[in-house]
Amino acid sequence: MTLSPVQSVFLTPDKRTLIFAIKGIISMTLALYAAMYLNLDRPYWALISAVFLQIRPEAGLVIEKGLMQIIGTLIGGAVGIAILQAFAGYPELAILSLALWLGINAGFSAMVRSINFIYAFAMAGITPCLVVLLVMVSPATATSDAIFQVAQSRVSEIILGAICAMLVSLLLWPQTVASGLRQQARIVINQTLDYLAQELAPEGSHEQRHQFIDNILEQLAAFNDDSSAVVYEGPEGPGRGRAANMMCNKVLSLLAVVQIFGRLQRNHPEQLSPALHTMLQELRHSFAQMSASRDYDEAYQLAQQQRRKLIHLRNQLPCGQPLQNRLLKVASELISDLVMVLKAYDALENSTTQMSNAPALRPHRDPLVGLTTGFRTAVLFLIGAGIWIGTAASSALMLMILPVIFSMMMARLPLTLLMVVLRRLLVGVAISTPLAIFFALNLLAQSSGDFEILILVMAGPFFIGLMALANRPTLPYGLGLCIPFVILVRPANDMSYAFSIGYTLSNAFAIAVGVTILYWLFKLITGPGIPLMQRRLIQATADDLLEISEHVEQEDWFNARMGDRLLRLANYDKAAADNAREMTDLGLTGLNLGHISVRLRRLLQSVSDQRLEPLLDNWQQALAQAFLASSKGQQYPAFKTSSTALLEAIHEDQLSPEQLEMIEGMFTRVSLTFERTANTMAQKIVNA
Repeated sequence: MTLSPVQSVFLTPDKRTLIFAIKGIISMTLALYAAMYLNLDRPYWALISAVFLQIRPEAGLVIEKGLMQIIGTLIGGAVGIAILQAFAGYPELAILSLALWLGINAGFSAMVRSINFIYAFAMAGITPCLVVLLVMVSPATATSDAIFQVAQSRVSEIILGAICAMLVSLLLWPQTVASGLRQQARIVINQTLDYLAQELAPEGSHEQRHQFIDNILEQLAAFNDDSSAVVYEGPEGPGRGRAANMMCNKVLSLLAVVQIFGRLQRNHPEQLSPALHTMLQELRHSFAQMSASRDYDEAYQLAQQQRRKLIHLRNQLPCGQPLQNRLLKVASELISDLVMVLKAYDALENSTTQMSNAPALRPHRDPLVGLTTGFRTAVLFLIGAGIWIGTAASSALMLMILPVIFSMMMARLPLTLLMVVLRRLLVGVAISTPLAIFFALNLLAQSSGDFEILILVMAGPFFIGLMALANRPTLPYGLGLCIPFVILVRPANDMSYAFSIGYTLSNAFAIAVGVTILYWLFKLITGPGIPLMQRRLIQATADDLLEISEHVEQEDWFNARMGDRLLRLANYDKAAADNAREMTDLGLTGLNLGHISVRLRRLLQSVSDQRLEPLLDNWQQALAQAFLASSKGQQYPAFKTSSTALLEAIHEDQLSPEQLEMIEGMFTRVSLTFERTANTMAQKIVNA
């Protein structure tokens, strides 16, 4: 069994992109045909629904996004009917209600990470806009039956497009999330092993270490996002999902533990004995060997060999060396976590290998980010509404629909990347306009109106757009081409209204203006500044350090909450002017402190002394406060006091000398960490 990347259908990337484009055209053709056959009011919305599901073609992801789309659409349709029933005679109140509803959904969408769940909020927010605005265009016919018919039509069109896309994804040349997860898992393992070796290298640079950290965190986030969809891929899916969660969790444990050795080796080399120096170099060599290996069994055996060596070394270590004893114990735990990572990979490869459940990485939920996203989306909608009311142009409705969807779907992107995406989106819109006017509509105006001709004419531009959608760098071009192209052509049973050049140009102009307004709103409404967000992330970490003892699976719970938090800290650090990466280092310190507190409680499980519980709680509070103080460049003497009090109480209990030495070594190392961190942050404050 090999760890080499697995091609899902054994095709080259070019052929896979080609098949993806063909599948996309088939699903869009099926959606359009079904919508026209059922004589739905605006069949092109079924087409748009199918296009959005082509962004990631893997079966599990298409099913997950389709389900999210259907759920969001049904909720949005019900809200749209409720708004019309309540404010049918008060259009201003109806628009304000829509803006509020959009803001709420946009705010909640900022609290999740997976694009599929974000899309559910986008559909829940935008569907009532479609229902309400299309009824308000013709207020004279706004009866209860008309309102219901409009809502039913919009919901039916969107759900129909989602179902067609799901069927094609499952039945024709299916690509699976599982095969992609195996490829991603191999990348995560290699990057982690390379980082472990780099962290233990005496000559390694700060920049190189953070480059590895950035890559691992980004890959873990993508891996975790995709793992939620693998459960839809047959009976083996849930097991693979558990394996992916376990891998993410244990990789974060590795990042937490290896910090101990790297920082001691760089900052306090005098604390390490010659035997420990030799051990670290052997570990580094083993990590490099495992990274180079393409065989699972070989990597697993290397890890087990290292574990046996560490046990032998611990047995030979004399008493009276608490820090050395503790470090050997930590090294054993590091290898144990690495073995679990390898087992998780084996479970992804072989469904017969079962893994215990671990929580998926949770997105960091900051109310300020939600408020910013919700406010920006509501403002964008109200600007579009103002233009629509002021001009009375039906094409201005596009200002209130498409840019709002993009606003919610792209809100989590870093600002620098977001600006690039929006510019490429505008390029796609600019390309779609002449394609629609001079190619598609020109040919369709001269055709007999048969469905076959309609599809043949639209297939060319769609093929180009879908080829662009299949690759991440060109995805914005494809999205900007496909969606506006559908809106400008507006395929339907009766296309007589579509051949007005003026109407088509006004729609194209409205879409371009809407995306441009969105671009500038993202520049103007950027939300809280980087220093404030970093402080809030550190405060959230300190809060979790206080709360960690209240959970059963403490290590898993803490890892799940720290994954996205570390990625945010790294992204904020990269966007900061100095790019010194102190805040990322501080986040990694917080991750390590959480693991230390978990290991301390694990060591004290055998102690039944009731006196220890309040002392342990006091130590936990001092740990969190010392972490916060060090982030501000300050010392917190109360931590040493609480550590001393706890250590004195422990000495009176029936613990082995080895356990006592481990705890004493733990307290010594944490004190060194706080001193070093406080000095580093104080220097940063002085330089600022």
